[in-house]
Amino acid sequence: MTRHLCKVGTNSGNDGCPTLYEVEGGRYVVQGDRVTDPGELAQLVNFTEEEGAVVVPRELLANFGPKEPIRVPQMIGFEGFGAMFAKVKHSAWRLESRLRYASDEDTDTYRQFAAGEPVTWDLNDPWCTNRRERTAQGVRFERVRILDEPPTPGQLYLLDNARRNTAVGEDIRILPRSRAEALRLPVEDFWIFDSRVVALLLHDGEDTLLGVELITNPVEVLRYAQVREAAWHHAVPHDQAQR
Repeated sequence: MTRHLCKVGTNSGNDGCPTLYEVEGGRYVVQGDRVTDPGELAQLVNFTEEEGAVVVPRELLANFGPKEPIRVPQMIGFEGFGAMFAKVKHSAWRLESRLRYASDEDTDTYRQFAAGEPVTWDLNDPWCTNRRERTAQGVRFERVRILDEPPTPGQLYLLDNARRNTAVGEDIRILPRSRAEALRLPVEDFWIFDSRVVALLLHDGEDTLLGVELITNPVEVLRYAQVREAAWHHAVPHDQAQR
């Protein structure tokens, strides 16, 4: 269905470009000079043939763009979230703060752990294969897991799981809950990819992952990066954790 474009304003007199239009639903269409230089297009992140890029002066957005701050969560599907690990170029860092993760308890390895049996980790499954290949390419995968005192069963399972993580190149560290609270770290679960985008993992009260919110605002990303620096500085290697 053809959308109705409402002209908001222009810096070119009555007609022509650059011009800003508003579309129903709080979205905008920008009319401007097309970017055609291959070198410039190559600098655009994940730019595809279906997309277009235009150049507009800053005054157009300053004069006619929305002035009130509106935060609209940017959600991403689980498939798209998984694809981010294949696209990461330098580093992926995670904070794990929950007492348990419902998805863990549906696995055979958790059942082995709960029964007091040695857990057999498959180091050749697709997840391990991807991690091993990416770390061999120089990508850093790091996590800080917050540990209660004493640890919960779910956290003890993840301590055992750290053997698998480290075997494929991840660096896993542990931070006591009391220390995390003293540092005023957020009780959140998130990944930071290449220090430029945050994937906030949203769980319900039953510890089930409901969705993933992307955060790309540089100010907000910086806040999560500061959390990363504090957590990483005070955490210790997972094999030094007190069980």
